[in-house]
Amino acid sequence: MFFKLLAAFILVPLMELYLLLQLAEVTSVGLTFLIVLVTGILGSFLARREGVNAWRRFRLAMAEGRMPGTEIQDGMMIAFAAALLLTPGLLTDALGFTLLIPAGRTMVRHFIARRYRGSVQFQVFQSGGGPSGPGPFGQTPHRQPRRRDDYDTIDATSVERRA
Repeated sequence: MFFKLLAAFILVPLMELYLLLQLAEVTSVGLTFLIVLVTGILGSFLARREGVNAWRRFRLAMAEGRMPGTEIQDGMMIAFAAALLLTPGLLTDALGFTLLIPAGRTMVRHFIARRYRGSVQFQVFQSGGGPSGPGPFGQTPHRQPRRRDDYDTIDATSVERRA
């Protein structure tokens, strides 16, 4: 994994630099700089708008009592898209704009689901509250919770050490 990340951090900037130089050669340095600047500004506005919409959908799902899985994924993809759009380059901008479009996020979500289907396992551990012992707050199904004044008091002295 380390070598894949290292390769990505080396190869992606090299490809971005190559593409920017090619674009500057075909058009001009000024136009290339303007394209990079405009995509960054436009991307930040779109990321903010989509982020607010994703937050609104997240809060609605929570209010309805639904698990906000898709909304959380959208929020993470929008944050990643914003980071990509603030990075100067054509490839990162293309991927960032793809993640800002709802259809693009759906496409990426389905790709990731197909890619990792069957490779994720969950284990659930349960503790307390049953016949084997008390629950996390001192109660069992057959006993009332402990009152606030039932707790033991421990006397302690604070010692300050001077250097």
